[in-house]
Amino acid sequence: MNTKLSILFFVKRSKAISDGLLSIYLRVTVDGERIELATKRYTHPDKWSVEGNRVKGTSAEAKATNTYLDSLKAKVYEYQQQLIREDELVNAENMRNKIMGVEKRKHMLVAIFQQHNDEIKALVGKDYASATLTRYETSLKHTVEFIQWKYKVSDIDIRKIDHEFITSYEFYLKSECNCCQNTTSKYIKNFGKIIRICLANGWITRDPFINYKSKLVEVERPFLSQEEIETMFNKEFKTERLNQVKDIFLFSCLPV
Repeated sequence: MNTKLSILFFVKRSKAISDGLLSIYLRVTVDGERIELATKRYTHPDKWSVEGNRVKGTSAEAKATNTYLDSLKAKVYEYQQQLIREDELVNAENMRNKIMGVEKRKHMLVAIFQQHNDEIKALVGKDYASATLTRYETSLKHTVEFIQWKYKVSDIDIRKIDHEFITSYEFYLKSECNCCQNTTSKYIKNFGKIIRICLANGWITRDPFINYKSKLVEVERPFLSQEEIETMFNKEFKTERLNQVKDIFLFSCLPV
């Protein structure tokens, strides 16, 4: 998406300082949204050119101020390119942070995944089953081990997750964890939920799954033989709970 950006230098005549000097301000407009910042440079009212956006004259002071304003303008355009390279939105807030040297807090994959699991844990028995928590905890474990295996780090900025990350993760699950296609697809699906959370919060702007396809393989499960059912029927477990599970399963095997 093309972003419309304009840069203007101006003085505020209502805010004169000592000796009648006026502060020179920078105004950056991004898609109609303005930010205004003081440049910490000053000039006399009659020395400022509204049309030229600079100090009039050829004095050493005028040249020094104009050179600074030119360099500041170049920096603004460089910050715009930095945001694009970092896959960040080019908006007024991000431009202000760049100009003022405020680093945007990084969102790390493992930390987000862990927070997601902590929230599920708090809602087990209410909104989630304990098996759901176990599934996501196992998924997080595989994710952490993959990042260490692939990148030799304990966590990774979510902005670095791309199509290659996902395909490498799939390869890792199959080759290093010996997961079958269906198990791999389920772990990738769990990971996909974390990506959707990041997209919904605006922490990333591109979906790394957009060109990724994974499908479950249909598995034909054979019926139990009469002998296998009788073996299970005659089996006695040490705990009453397991015996109840056995009885329920055998009951489900009875013909309708």
